Amino acid sequence: MNILLSIDIIAKKFILSVGQVTLLTIKGLGGIFVPPFNLKLVSREVDNFGAGSLLLVDIIALFTGMVMALQTIYGLSIYGAEMYVGSVVSLSLVRELGPVLTSIMVGARVGSGIAAEIGSMQVTEQIDAMRALGASPIKKLVTPKMLAAMITLPLLTVTADIVGIFGGMVIALFELDIDRVFYINSVLTTIKISDLLSGIGKTVFFGLLISVIGCYFGLKTTGGTTGVGRSTTITVVTISISILISDFFLTKLFLIIF
Repeated sequence: MNILLSIDIIAKKFILSVGQVTLLTIKGLGGIFVPPFNLKLVSREVDNFGAGSLLLVDIIALFTGMVMALQTIYGLSIYGAEMYVGSVVSLSLVRELGPVLTSIMVGARVGSGIAAEIGSMQVTEQIDAMRALGASPIKKLVTPKMLAAMITLPLLTVTADIVGIFGGMVIALFELDIDRVFYINSVLTTIKISDLLSGIGKTVFFGLLISVIGCYFGLKTTGGTTGVGRSTTITVVTISISILISDFFLTKLFLIIF
């Protein structure tokens, strides 16, 4: 009986949270089209999302491409097809690994920062002060972050794809002595426009997830500095799980569309 009661309470909390996140998303997206438009806030968030994450994302993409090339060469060598390592590495990066790894790393870095920033403002009653002055916290805090995330994450993913494919080429050159022109041609003949649109399209939704979840847990923060730390931790975990789960459904959707 106690187990059923606990499940009921958890289910109700989950449904309530989903409803609140959905409402926050609608209000945040609505703020994009409602004046005044503060481009300075958006540009600051773009810099935070993009410039601050670029080096981290590219390092991860580089070594991901190199590891994938090593494993692919080992697997394809059984069938004598190791010359096509470029096709396998590029397709895997563009469709799945590039968008997902980029989103998880940016979510861990920026999502936790969003939760900490807004959470600190919440526990020090700065959010209440904004409402008292007639300003909208959603318009000032949430909307710029959502817009910046949806703009920046696809661009970061493109750079990660390029760097990852380059890393695979380096390994292919040294391990198999493959001509770089052959490697590049195999990549270009394998990747289609639909593959690019599928991978980049996912990141728009992932960027929305990162910003909304970070803002949501920041606005729900209670309990002083301890609460800020708790919100930061749960934000990172929730973002990572949400990206992995949504990636499955988005992959199915794009396979149907394209």
